[in-house]
Formats: sequence, C-alpha cells, structure tokens
Amino acid sequence: MKAVVQHGYGPPDRVLALEDVAVPAVGEGEVLVRVRATGVNTPDWLTVGGVPRILRLQAGLRQPKAPVRGSDVAGTVAAVGPGVRDLRPGDEVFGSLWTKSIAAGAGTFAEFTLAPATQLVRKPAGLSFEEAGASVMSGLTALLAVRDVGRVGPGSRVLVNGASGGVGTFAVQIAKRLGAHVTGVCGPGNVEMVRSLGADDVIDHTVEDYTRGPQRFDVVLDNVLNHPPAATIAVLRPGGTFIPNSAGEAKGLLGGLPRVVRAKLARPRTATVRSVECDVTRENLDALSALLASGEVKVIIERSYPLADAAGAVAHMATRRARGNIAITVR
Repeated sequence: MKAVVQHGYGPPDRVLALEDVAVPAVGEGEVLVRVRATGVNTPDWLTVGGVPRILRLQAGLRQPKAPVRGSDVAGTVAAVGPGVRDLRPGDEVFGSLWTKSIAAGAGTFAEFTLAPATQLVRKPAGLSFEEAGASVMSGLTALLAVRDVGRVGPGSRVLVNGASGGVGTFAVQIAKRLGAHVTGVCGPGNVEMVRSLGADDVIDHTVEDYTRGPQRFDVVLDNVLNHPPAATIAVLRPGGTFIPNSAGEAKGLLGGLPRVVRAKLARPRTATVRSVECDVTRENLDALSALLASGEVKVIIERSYPLADAAGAVAHMATRRARGNIAITVR
C-alpha cells in the first residue's frame, strides 16, 4: 500500500515521502480500514516539525518512532480481527486512532490503517467521507470542551478565541445549539464566516482586544493562547471557566509550553481553569455523529489535498491560519 512516511524532523516537503509499505496485520479487537479521507490536526504538524524540541523525548530523538502521521479516519472496513462482532467488511465507518502518546498509533496518511474497534462508529449516510475524516479530533475536542468541561447551557455566555479554526468552528456551532450566547474572536477575513456559523458577536482581533473589553463570560475556550492567562481569566464572570486549548508558539526547546503551563497552573479565586482532552470513545463519537447527521453542526473544510500532497496539507496547517479543517483524501 501507499503511505506517507516521515524521515526525521523539519519542513514537511523535506521529511515526508509517499512510499510503499506493508498492509498492517489485523490483531485482536482491531479493524483494518481502507482509508477514504483523514484530517490534519495540531499533533501532526508539531510532530513533523519536531517542535517544540522537548517533545522529541517522547516522539523519538532523531525521527518519530511511529513514522506515519494522522489519527482521524473515514473509510470502509476491509477486515476485522478476532473479537470484533459489530463491524464487518464493507461497513462505512469513521473514528480515530488517537492516543495520548504521540509515539503510538499506526497513522492514517495511508491507503489502509488499523484502528481499535472501540474507536470507530458507522458513518452517517448523509456525511461525506471527507467531512467525516476531517471532523473527529477537532469536533470531539470542541464537543467535550463546551458540553463537559465548560458545562455550557441556555443563557451561558461563551467566548471562543480562534473561532475560525478547526476546533473553533465546531465550538461556535455546538455552543449555540446548547443555547449559549456566543462571541467569536478571529481575523478580519473570517468575520462573516464565523457569524454565519451562529456567533452572536464577532470580534476582529486586529481591531479589538477582547481582554480589554467590557464583556464578561461564563466560559472562554482559548484555541490561540495569544494573551497572558491572567488577562483572559480577568474577563470571566465569578465561577467562570477558562479552557486553554493551544500549543502556543511552537519554536525552540519549549515553544509555547511555559504559557500553557502557566494557564493550567493558574488558580484564580473566582474562576476555574480546566483543560480538555480528545477522548475517543464510541459514546463520544456517537454524540458527534448525531450532531453532524442532524445538519445543525457542519464540518467546515477550507481545502482538501490528495494523499500524494500530504506535505502540502501539513504545511498549510502549520501556518496556524487554516480556516476550519484541512482534509486529505485517498482515492
């Protein structure tokens, strides 16, 4: 099969190559998926670049231990391993290989991939492979941040910083569906798009600094982390929740980790700081699937790339200016 293999760390066009590799063997509780589409997410471009460098202690010092990037997947079941009884060859599925370890995982930038059966569900008939493949990590992160961590409900006032990105576009829509008043923060070129997703107010960050404005919020989901954590916490109402969800600047040895750590270690007297993790379970995938199948939450895809140009897709993601999600299609 064809797969995009990473050799070393650096610019995507230098370290990623389309190569012939063996189709993986199916083990207990696993599903072999013929990949039709996948998405590019933050862990992908961080691992390709090997930044911040301290992450190489886990991923691999000279090159990643797991050579194929990608975690989201949409496709058809090619084979199932022992113990898998509710999926069979030919089923259209979507899900994720994601684990907390960036050194693990078979990778989805390939024609076939292995996934735990517990991390796959059937794809809604009305959802394209491209939409499904680009939705998982960003969609689940937004859903869990808004629904579970922020506990957003009718009347909640929510601010989404980075509202035009993958997680942000989902978060705006999900928060609105839960009855919240949503303020989105984005660049000037994305104001109308964020408004079209249902945001009640949209702040152009080149014109207005939300940390200096008069508005106060119950939840701030920060996908950019471009302000000191203390400044963001100051715009929360008493009892509010700050959810830092960004890698920050990924340069040098530590990159933006110090700011991320400061955010997570902050202990404000009148607010809460809580992180969000992409927890890939069938229960969570079913909840995301229902939202997408309803048509009330849409997958925003800025651009799709063929598998052979996965390097271009990763480079696009690395600009941190992607509008919505980036997909890779496998024909």
